Amino acid sequence: MTQRQTRLLFLALGFLMLGVTAFIALTALEDNLVYFKSPTDIAESSSMPVGKIRIGGLVAEDSLTKIGLENRFVVTDLQNRINVSFEGVLPDLFREGQGVVAEGQFKTADIFVADTVLAKHDENYMPREVADALKETGVWQGNTSSGSQE
Repeated sequence: MTQRQTRLLFLALGFLMLGVTAFIALTALEDNLVYFKSPTDIAESSSMPVGKIRIGGLVAEDSLTKIGLENRFVVTDLQNRINVSFEGVLPDLFREGQGVVAEGQFKTADIFVADTVLAKHDENYMPREVADALKETGVWQGNTSSGSQE
């Protein structure tokens, strides 16, 4: 083997190892990605989201019911609604009419089963995704910032 062939071989092996490493890293990250959707995004899509997602909006007034440890409520962006079921203790700041983000997956076409529920932490905060979704639908009534505390 000449010196030039040896260099090309090492260069090809280096690119091959770089490609394998990138493939492994991207495959590992794919399992941890969780996409945010508003109720309107889900209603306008042609198919139900598969896998774990985050939904966000406002907790509809008079929608919270508790049956043992199961909590049922409705998340709305004031245009569309999603029924949510969550088994466990809701955050202390969870209220009807307030912003919420729920992470989980659809059990059926009309029931979203959440394994995590996040509520806003004070009256000036709304999760960025929820604020942006409400701005897109034209129902945002908060201040001009998107809700993040800086």
